[in-house]
Formats: sequence, structure tokens, C-alpha cells
Amino acid sequence: MDAIILFVLVLGLLFVGVPVAVSLGLSSILVIAFFSEDSMSSVALQLFTASQNYTLLAIPFFVLASAFMSTGGVARRIIRFAIATVGHFRGGLAMASVLACMLFAALSGSSPATVVAIGTIAIAGMRQVGYTKEFASGVIANAGTLGILIPPSIVMVVYSAATDVSVGRMFLAGVIPGIVAGLMLMIAIYFMARVKNLPAEPWKGFLELMEGGKEAGWGLFLIIIILGGIYGGVFTPTEAAAVAAVYAFFIALFIYRDMGPMKDTPWVSDDDSKRARVGFNGTVYGAAFFFVWMILSFFATAESGTVTVAGRAQLGVVLSLVIMTAYVMWRGQEGIAKVPAHLVAGLPIWGRNLALMGRNIFTVFFNEDTRKVMVDASKTTIMLMFIIVNALLFAHVLTGERIPQAITEVMLDAGFTWFTFLIAVNVLLLIGGQFMEPSGLLLIVAPVVFPIAIELGVDPVHLGIIMVVNMEIGMITPPIGLNLFVTSGITGMSLIQVVKAALPFVAVLFVFLILVTYIPELSTMLPYALMGPEIVTQ
Repeated sequence: MDAIILFVLVLGLLFVGVPVAVSLGLSSILVIAFFSEDSMSSVALQLFTASQNYTLLAIPFFVLASAFMSTGGVARRIIRFAIATVGHFRGGLAMASVLACMLFAALSGSSPATVVAIGTIAIAGMRQVGYTKEFASGVIANAGTLGILIPPSIVMVVYSAATDVSVGRMFLAGVIPGIVAGLMLMIAIYFMARVKNLPAEPWKGFLELMEGGKEAGWGLFLIIIILGGIYGGVFTPTEAAAVAAVYAFFIALFIYRDMGPMKDTPWVSDDDSKRARVGFNGTVYGAAFFFVWMILSFFATAESGTVTVAGRAQLGVVLSLVIMTAYVMWRGQEGIAKVPAHLVAGLPIWGRNLALMGRNIFTVFFNEDTRKVMVDASKTTIMLMFIIVNALLFAHVLTGERIPQAITEVMLDAGFTWFTFLIAVNVLLLIGGQFMEPSGLLLIVAPVVFPIAIELGVDPVHLGIIMVVNMEIGMITPPIGLNLFVTSGITGMSLIQVVKAALPFVAVLFVFLILVTYIPELSTMLPYALMGPEIVTQ
């Protein structure tokens, strides 16, 4: 009886337009106050316990990193690299948009942020070369959903917090499904491009591929820092999120200079001589290699007792000098004897830029752009945390009233197996995803279905990926599909037009959902190989 009252209260409040967080929290408090034997003091205790959840601390940092990386410059560089990679295929610009969404997803962890950052540039580019607005919008709306599947994913952190599943295993589990989903969308685009006779970009050679990778490299290196740091045993997912936020701040304001007081100030000016440019670029490549070498070697040897910092640094310096010398000789087209002259000529460029950065070292923290990013990230974090805390209170009521156990017994008595159970979960989430925001829906459903899944032998990490893929589809199905609204906003199309445009690609994601549901190895292969299976104690 208590279960019926609880769910009727939640659904009734949602139906009359009460926010998700308030619906969950208010329903839980009413049930505890009037129908449960639990004490009201448990509400305060549960809220306090939820606020101390270490895993949840990753969310504000990932949101902040996403906000800094969601600048136009980062997205533009990623799109250039993606076009250089796959743009020469039929329908290549659309395929490049999918690849760009995959790469940006690995930086942001958010679907709406991926749609906005990539879509505002990619849709305009596709329109210029002959793609219809409907086709371009459908591609971006669907590819943007990869933002919550490819790690790091904020939704995966939410699932981990709700079920006590390892965040690291969830991130690993999303890698192969994320790549498979992107490839399936690209294959669908290729065949549609053959039918529609869509254009292909000219192959610009490996030099353009290298140039595009070099421009996007500083942003994409964030992927290495997050995943390499976690799986190299250097820091936890929460610590990785904090490092990502600091790195994204530094890259956006000091390296790319897409925002802040140094916005649009180039590192090299037109007045600099060729020798100075070559010398400066040579030292940049050398310093960049040393930076990357020290981080990657640290990840690789963090648990080694024989490799020292001094040894890694000495080898890094030697390799950096070799790269610096080779670049200057290649670009300067002079002998090795002229290398020092080039390097000395580049020193004034370094001096000018270091002086500029020194003058703005404090103003970057209080600049209008930085303030806006911080405020936007704070709003998103507060919204998510308010939903999560109330959802954890809801889960507490479910557990206290033994509602999941009662549902489990009913399903087992009805003859449910893991196969039919997963069908039921998919149907429930696909219907719920049409009406609710992913984090809120996941936090309502996960505490109910998780114990049932464990009882039926479903791997908890596999269940998490199934739920995330359902959340993906929910973001592009009306009436509350968030990606549909975001795509409509950046294109000026009506919601109905965006829905029709996204429909063919939604079918691809449905096929992908079936694959993920019934081929658990897609989700569990990497976590099992690198971290072992998730152990759940009940």
C-alpha cells in the first residue's frame, strides 16, 4: 500500500507541473510522516549523508570543465580535425560532425553542451555545401546524445551515486558502446549520402590531418588526463574531475584564448620574422612534448618503485631537444648550426606572451567571461544536486519500505528472467524518457530496478549502460527531449521539424539499444579486463 501511495504522489505532483526534485522530496516526506514507521529525523540524516557523498563531488567539477571547454574555439578546432579525418567520404561533413560530437563528448560529459558547441558550427557548415537543414539538424541532435555515453559522463556519475557502482568501471564500460554508436551513425549517414548524392570534401592530405590534430590537441589531451589518470591509478574519478576543471580553465584562457582578457590575442603577430616564428614554434613543440611526456610517463609508472622523476625528466629533455632541433631544421631549411639562432630569435615572442599572461594572471579570475562560465556552471550544478539529494531521499524511502524487494518477488513469481526483465526496463525507460530529464528519471528508476537486476544475475555495470542508452534516446524523443529543444533553438526550426529530421537516426539508436541490451560484452569487456567485475553486496 505504501508503495502505491508513494508512486501516486510522485506521478501526481509531476503531472500538475511540480519540479522533479520537489516531487521526489515532498512525496518521500509525506510518506514518512503519515504512512511509514520511519522517523522524520531520518530525513535530516539522509540529506546530511547525501551531502557527504564523495562521488557526487565529481559532478560540479565536470560541469565546470564542460563549461570552459564549450567555447566556440575548442569546438571549431575539433571540427577541423574531424573533417580532416573522415570528410573525404561521401557525406563526409555529416560524418565529421558525428566524430566531432564523439570527441567533444569525451571533454564535456553533457549532451546539450555537445549539441550547442558542435551544432552551431557544424550545421552552418553542412548547409553551405548543400546539405538540407533537416538532415544536418537530425545528425547533430542524435550525435549529441553521445555526450552522456562516452566517458566522462555526468549521467554515469549520477548512476554510480544512486547504486554505489564504481565510476571508473562505468566510464570504461561506455568506451566501446560509445564508439559503436558513433560508427553506426556514420555508416547510416554514408548509405543515406549515397542515396541522396550528398557531397564529399576533398582529401586535403596528411598535413591537414596533422595541423588539425595539432590545433585540437590541447583540448583533446584532457581525455588522456582524465582517463589516463583514473586507470593509471594516479587519482580517483572525483580528483580527475577537479584536475579537468583546472586544466580546462587554463587551456581556454591562456592557451586557446577564446575567452577572458586575452581573447583573440594571437601568440604570434604578423610582424614577427620567419626565423622568429620557426624558433618559437620549435620551442613550443619541444615544451609541449616534454609536458605530455611527463604526464603520460607519470601515469604509466605511478606504481613503479624504480622510475624516478629525475630519470623521466632527463629522458624527456633529451627527446624534446631532438624534436625541437628537427623541427627548426625542417622549417628553417638551414643546417644544424643555425638552430641556436632560430631559437634565440623566438625568445622575444616568448617574452611578449609571458609578460601578457603575467599581467593578466589575476584578472582572468574576475573577467566577465570567467564570471559568466562560473555562474552558468553553478546554476547547472545546483539544479543537478537538488534533484540528486531529493532522489536519494526517495531511494531511502523505497529501501525502508522494502519496495524493490516486493517488486522482485512479484516478478520472480511471474516467471521473469533476465531477458524479459531487460525488455521491461527498456520499455519503462523509453516511455519515461519522453517526459523526464535523464538524471531525474534515472534516480527514480535505478533504486527500484537495481536490486531486481542483481537478483536476476544482470551485471550492474551492464545495467548502467543500458539505462544510459535509454536516456540517450529519451533526449531525442518528444515531448520533453532536451536535445530536440536545443537543436530547435540553434537552427530556428520548429520542434515538429526537428523531430521529423531526427527520426531516421533514432531508428539507428534503437538498433544500438538492442545490441547493448543483449550483448553484455560490449559494456563489460573493458571493465572486466582492466578492473575486474563489480562486486555487489546486499
